[in-house]
Amino acid sequence: MLALAIVAWFHTSIPRAAMACGDTPAAAKRLRDRFMAAAGAWIAVTMGLAYAGVIGRRDVFPPPLMGILVAVAFLGVAVARSSAGDRLARGLPLAALVGLQSFRFPLEVVMHAAAERGIMPVQMSYSGRNFDIVTGITAVLLAAWLRFGRPPRAIVWAWNVMGLLLLANIVTVAVLSTPMFARFGATPDRLNTFAAEPPYILLPTVLVLTAWAGHLIVFRALSLPRPSAPGLRSAP
Repeated sequence: MLALAIVAWFHTSIPRAAMACGDTPAAAKRLRDRFMAAAGAWIAVTMGLAYAGVIGRRDVFPPPLMGILVAVAFLGVAVARSSAGDRLARGLPLAALVGLQSFRFPLEVVMHAAAERGIMPVQMSYSGRNFDIVTGITAVLLAAWLRFGRPPRAIVWAWNVMGLLLLANIVTVAVLSTPMFARFGATPDRLNTFAAEPPYILLPTVLVLTAWAGHLIVFRALSLPRPSAPGLRSAP
């Protein structure tokens, strides 16, 4: 459901941002359609590979799941540098870009429940070494501040750096929890094998990708010369 909500966010936000940048409705629709086609293909291919058991294979080196994570890293940069990323950075208010990261709050609640049910190793939840729930909660608060107030630009920079560090932390924990490393123990309850299975493959391929690309788009927006941007002021 979170993955579908994120896809819906991009579906509505890309044309809105494009038209705010001066694109015609037809051009905005074409940009949205190209982005959605690429996103749909990515999700279909990775879900298909997960259903076929390819991503979860352990008899090859490096494991296919590591390849997925490398692809996510490159795709996040590609999305942020794409025409869609440009329109989102220039056309949407910062409140919307920051608010996108609020999905990490319900995600962490779900991940905690998954750990309690033995689906996911506990170290990947907020009962273990995952503190990404802080990003989700503060995204809601900062988005509200941006919407109704004028926080200093430095506050948004600091929050974005914090969110990236917390994202890097949980990705590192997830990688070290795979059978390849088994850093937190080699018992089934300590190994991260679920992320290679459907539908949990959507965690790295959609949710982590969105968090990563979203932070890069916020940095891109903050780097633009927008002194008159509503809800943002320079630090004194």
